[in-house]
Amino acid sequence: MRIVIVGQQAFGKAVLEALSARGDEVVGVFAPPEAAGSRPDPLAQAALERGIGLYRFPRYSAPEAQKALAERKADLGVMAYVTLFAPPEFCAIPRHGMIQFHPSLLPLHRGPSSISWAIIRGERETGISIFRPTPGLDEGPVILQKRIPIAPDDTAASLYFDRIFPEGVAALLEAADLVVSGRASEWEQDEKAAGYEGWVREAEARINWANHVDFVYDLIRGCNPSPGAWTRYQGTKLALFDSRKVTAKTFGEVRGKKIGEVTAVGPQGMRILAQGGFIEVSRVRLGDGQKLTAAEARIEAGTVLGEEPPTR
Repeated sequence: MRIVIVGQQAFGKAVLEALSARGDEVVGVFAPPEAAGSRPDPLAQAALERGIGLYRFPRYSAPEAQKALAERKADLGVMAYVTLFAPPEFCAIPRHGMIQFHPSLLPLHRGPSSISWAIIRGERETGISIFRPTPGLDEGPVILQKRIPIAPDDTAASLYFDRIFPEGVAALLEAADLVVSGRASEWEQDEKAAGYEGWVREAEARINWANHVDFVYDLIRGCNPSPGAWTRYQGTKLALFDSRKVTAKTFGEVRGKKIGEVTAVGPQGMRILAQGGFIEVSRVRLGDGQKLTAAEARIEAGTVLGEEPPTR
């Protein structure tokens, strides 16, 4: 097959490598323009190293972008981690159109933070979908889906890199074969079951220690590694990363302690009280600094997190 890849980052690079390894011809790569001061994009770098035509248009609606794609004479376009809007006229140019990857079981968790939201909501299963791009975000007909379990201690990072990433690459190749061979069946998404969530940003990632420990733990897992679930420590933003949940089994364990209080500090990290149990955190970040161990943060037992400093 003659394939054009539209995408970026390590996932896009992995798709390029997988297609090339099995003998498909990647005839062009379309990646977003490189921002000043940013790290080189892995997909773009891989294209340059292999001598594949690299196209970096700010808008795929631009006539020059569509002309460049038409000149590639591709059988199929494969969209792997796309952040720029691709209009229908762009997607229709390859002989068999385009297919796109999304890390959820569409129509659930449409939107840019689908992996994080599935964990934050305490779900035990997510998946991947290969679908046809349309003007509506993640709303096109589905070609292929794979179910993926969410382990009780998965973070957004472990779920993505250990399972969604490799299975997503394989699913794109499988769907490409189905489409080009004419064996693909496509089904419309059920709008009655649809759900959309936006980015998980600072406002969504703030910890409320009065919530049940299960909710707090799921928030920390879903925001690890980015943006980092956070609280306040002496007026400074404190982000929490690697952690585990410890259920309180008796009243004596919490007697005399406040919600959000650091109840113990030791080699395993620091324990913080929430409703129904404790969060034991081993890695944190203070302000805009680097990640460090909880011991290195030097937060003492008895400190109550989440409290705003008194105003003068």
